[in-house]
Amino acid sequence: ENLGRCDEALVLKRAIFARRKATLGISHENTILIGNNIVFSLVRLALWDDANTLLRDQLLPAARRSLGADHHITLALYHGLANVLRLNPEITRDDLLEAETI
Repeated sequence: ENLGRCDEALVLKRAIFARRKATLGISHENTILIGNNIVFSLVRLALWDDANTLLRDQLLPAARRSLGADHHITLALYHGLANVLRLNPEITRDDLLEAETI
């Protein structure tokens, strides 16, 4: 990824994430961390909707359920969501208001 091959890195990260989900489950801490790495790659590629969806639909619910709302990884995921929303040039006020309810 640091060599400018973000697309290739994302493909590999997604493959690892899929394997971890299949073997450990979405709620396992390692699976959640790998998912968060995918979010970083998606942000680097400006794939805002994909990053937002992964965080909201999979990672945050799994982290809250298995780690708890106050766990440092769960809080880091919330921070990641805030960054995705902050950096997305197409974000609307309604999107931000909706995010407050998460």
